[in-house]
Amino acid sequence: MGEMVSYRSQGAAEGYLAIPSGGAASPAVIVIQDWWGLVPHVRAVVDRFAEAGFVALAPDFRHGEPASRPSEPRQMLNSVQMDEAAADIAAAADYLAGRGEVAGKVGCAGFCAGASLALWSATRSERIVAAAAFYPRLPWDGMSDEWHDYAGKAAVVHCSEADGTSSDDGVQAARRAIENAGGTCQTYDYPGTNHAFFNEDRPENYDQRAAATAWARTLELFRAKLG
Repeated sequence: MGEMVSYRSQGAAEGYLAIPSGGAASPAVIVIQDWWGLVPHVRAVVDRFAEAGFVALAPDFRHGEPASRPSEPRQMLNSVQMDEAAADIAAAADYLAGRGEVAGKVGCAGFCAGASLALWSATRSERIVAAAAFYPRLPWDGMSDEWHDYAGKAAVVHCSEADGTSSDDGVQAARRAIENAGGTCQTYDYPGTNHAFFNEDRPENYDQRAAATAWARTLELFRAKLG
């Protein structure tokens, strides 16, 4: 359904873009990959957002090379790398805003490490006003207690039981930071779920009921905030 596109970030950048059918200008969503890069699951999520009426883009942070083991992309979870990656996401939001197919604001949805980045990116771009985080890795090394520029913005965090649910200290720290900055943050627990419960390509973790509920809640957030 989608195609690879190039745009300017801190250097040359690429991503997988899908546009809704019908021709009407639409709000946009940036989909942020998990450990493994721009794999088929991430592309499928981009296509699903387009089918739901959003222009969707997944930046390719790994430049076509998926991670071979989780320890590789896990290294990005510190304050310096998170700020650099958030700047790339802000550039992707600017790119989307400049496309004729896009009208309205921009949201971010991410998975695992990408979920943490989806939440953090709203502090680095005025265009990003909503974030959906699926089982984020929180906190990252050096994560600040102050999340600026969240006023009027909204986030949802989908928490697996295996990761400690929404009672996890890192999730609560992020929620407090967002709310202290003037944003809203709704956390949801999915009993009996493992990490990566949304990923159909990992059948050992996938939970169809939880995935469907999390997807519906994510679309509800984006439809309310991005129009």
